[in-house]
Amino acid sequence: MSLADRLEAARGGIATTSTSSPPPYEAQSPPSANAGNGGSAPVDALAGLKQRAGKALFERLGARLTDSSLTDEELRKIARDELSLVIDEEQVPLSPEERRRLIRDVGDDVLGYGPLQRYLEDPSVTEIMVNRPDQVYVERDGRLILTDGRFSSEEHLRKVIERIVAKVGRRIDESSPLVDARLEDGSRVNAIIPPLAVNGSSLTIRKFSKIPLTVQNLIDFGTLTPEMAELLDACVRAKLNIIVSGGTGTGKTTLLNVLSSFIPSDDRIVTIEDAVELQLQQSHVVRLESRPANIEGKGAVTIRDLVRNSLRMRPDRIVVGEVRGGESLDMLQAMNTGHDGSISTVHANSPRDAVARLETLVLMAGMDLPLRAIREQVSSAVNLIVHLSRLRDGTRRVTHITEVQGMEGEIVTLQDAFVFDYAAGVDANGRFLGKPISTGIRPRFVDHFADLGIAISPAVFGGRPMPVGRR
Repeated sequence: MSLADRLEAARGGIATTSTSSPPPYEAQSPPSANAGNGGSAPVDALAGLKQRAGKALFERLGARLTDSSLTDEELRKIARDELSLVIDEEQVPLSPEERRRLIRDVGDDVLGYGPLQRYLEDPSVTEIMVNRPDQVYVERDGRLILTDGRFSSEEHLRKVIERIVAKVGRRIDESSPLVDARLEDGSRVNAIIPPLAVNGSSLTIRKFSKIPLTVQNLIDFGTLTPEMAELLDACVRAKLNIIVSGGTGTGKTTLLNVLSSFIPSDDRIVTIEDAVELQLQQSHVVRLESRPANIEGKGAVTIRDLVRNSLRMRPDRIVVGEVRGGESLDMLQAMNTGHDGSISTVHANSPRDAVARLETLVLMAGMDLPLRAIREQVSSAVNLIVHLSRLRDGTRRVTHITEVQGMEGEIVTLQDAFVFDYAAGVDANGRFLGKPISTGIRPRFVDHFADLGIAISPAVFGGRPMPVGRR
C-alpha cells in the first residue's frame, strides 16, 4: 500500500460499530426503515477518538509505512504498539473491550480495508457484500448474515473501493462507475458506485481459500463422491472437453481449479480470465487477463481477443475462467480443431440449459450461423457437462455429470452418468441426506480410455440404475 493510500485511509474516516459491541459475526436485527432511506448509521461514542487516534498513528509511523523491509505482521505490531501509546496520551477512560475494539478498528483503517478487514481474515467467511456504507452482509456456511460492520460514510467506503481497484490498475469514477478487480490473495471484487448504485456504493468480494481446495476436500464436503472424482480425473487425463455449469455462487471456479489439478504436469496450460482467480499448481502455466478500455474508451483487450491469441501460443490445454459472450464461438472452434482437453465454465441452471446458453453465446459473436450449425459445433466440441447446484441447506453439490453424445435430428443428445438423489430427504437440521449416484449407464467415451491406457474402476458405474434416459 502506498504512502498516499495510507494517508487517505487515516484521513478518510474510521469504521463505526454499535457501542453495545455485539459479537462480530452474529446476525443483527435488520436496519430500520430510516436507515434504508438514507438515514445515518448508529453513532459510535468513540468515533471522535478513533479519528484523532488514526491521524496521530499515521504521524507516528511516518516513513515506516513505506518501509519494504518490514513485513505486514511487523508493521501491524509496530502500529499496535504506537496506537497503545496514542490512546494512553488521550487519557480517555476505556474498558478493555473498548480499547481492544479501538485498536482493531484504527489498525484496520490505516493498514487494511477498514471494517472489511476482519471478515477478509476470517476463513469461515466466503463472501462479503456491502450494500451501502451502513449495511454489510457476509456468507458463512452457505448462509447470508447481516453483520455489525459499518463504514463511517460514503466517502470512507469509496476510499476503500478506490484503494482496491488501484492495485490492479483499474479505475472507478462517475465516468466508469463499475469495475471488476481482485485483492492480493486472488479474491474477486466487484464494485459499483452512484449514480448506478442508488443507495450508495456497493462492493462484493468473493473470497478464495489461501490454500487451494483439493478433490479430497470436495469429497469430504459432500460436493462429489469418490466415484465421480475418479471419472473426472480420467476425463481430464483423456483430454475430454469439459464445461462446468451452475448458477451464481455454486462453486464453479473452485471445481474448475480441482479439475485443472488433474492435468498432467508436463502439459502447457494457458488460462484466460476477466480477473485472475484460478490457482493452478502446475509449473508450465501462462496466465492471461483481459483489460478494460481506458478513459478514452480505447485499449480494451477482451476474453475473445485472448482466446484467439492463445491459439498461437502452442497450448496443450486452454482453460477459460468463464464464457459469457462471443468468445464461446472461438472456444468451440478451438475444441474442434485439435485443442482437446479444454475446460471452461458457464452460467446455467441445468446441463440442458448449459447447451442452450452456449448456443445463445455463439450468436453473440455476430456470425450469421444457422441454429443447426451452432448445435453441431456444440455437440462435436463439448464432451462432458459437470453441473453444480447450491441446495436449500446452503451446501454446494455436483448434481449432474452429463455426456454430450451428439445430434439426433435438430436436438443435442445428452445422457446423465451421475445425478443427485433427492429421495433420501433431509435430516433434523434441514441438511440434504442424498448424494450423487450413478445412473448405471456407461458414457460412450469410456471405451476411449482403454486406447489411452487410462484405467477406471468398474465400480464407478456400479450404482443402482435410475430411470434416467436421453433428454
